[in-house]
Amino acid sequence: MDWDKLRIFHAVADAGSLTHAGDHLHLSQSAVSRQVRALEESLNTTLFHRHARGLILTEQGELLFDATRAMLKRLDAATARIRDSEEEVFGELRVTTTIGFGTLWLAPRLPQLYAKYPDLKIDLMLEERVLDLPMREADVAIRMKEPSQADLIRKRLMSVHMCLFASTSYLESRGTPVSPDDLKHHRLICQNPRSAQVGAGATLVNELMTHDVPSLLTVNNYFGVLQGVLHNLGIGVLPDYLTHDFPDLVRVLPDVHSVEVPVFLAYPEELRHSKRIAAFREFVQEEIIAYRKKIREQAVS
Repeated sequence: MDWDKLRIFHAVADAGSLTHAGDHLHLSQSAVSRQVRALEESLNTTLFHRHARGLILTEQGELLFDATRAMLKRLDAATARIRDSEEEVFGELRVTTTIGFGTLWLAPRLPQLYAKYPDLKIDLMLEERVLDLPMREADVAIRMKEPSQADLIRKRLMSVHMCLFASTSYLESRGTPVSPDDLKHHRLICQNPRSAQVGAGATLVNELMTHDVPSLLTVNNYFGVLQGVLHNLGIGVLPDYLTHDFPDLVRVLPDVHSVEVPVFLAYPEELRHSKRIAAFREFVQEEIIAYRKKIREQAVS
């Protein structure tokens, strides 16, 4: 297929209009229409349904649009890696981590990274599934266990424990538990032990449920658990890195916690000299140093 025709098709599909695509490509509407028609003829298929409100992709058009979108993403990533040899830090960086860590710890700190590198484009992929870095599913990962692949550079960042938290308002109205048996008078908010999560968290939840907890709210990520706690629904199982960022959270039953969960940053060996990776790694390390300092200050005060 003609690459130029594919580029024009992608612009039309993305814009949903020949006119808007032409404006973006600096081509006339008739020139864009001719190229799309020629592509349809070469494929012997119809790529768009045409109506008064614009253009809608046919099933065949959707298939081709998925392919061109993937092609352009790969080209953008390749371009960014080639430009890594230059002095500036810019281009796309695909970062993957868990939903909880990404929404509650990493995303709120990204303004500091963008302030230093305004031309950086972060594609933040938050999911519990471990993406394959050597197969280029992502550039860099922050994970709650040490990566198993041998061809990855990895650095331990910090340790996390799953603990019990409640809001100040909840404890004022319902009282503070002094032993695990007191949980039978409270609602527990947590991830379902069978859902994808850190194993230490699932183990702790299973242990807590042995205390005949009468009411339960399960959410499939820690962001949802946090919202339940902040809205006074009960006592939640949450990572201890939230202590500083959410001052309304109160740690309850401090002797009840999970085993240590290591947090690792990892990236492929081939990206060892990537300036984008280096910038992101330094940013995360600086934020963790600042986080640890604040925790120490809180402990002293």
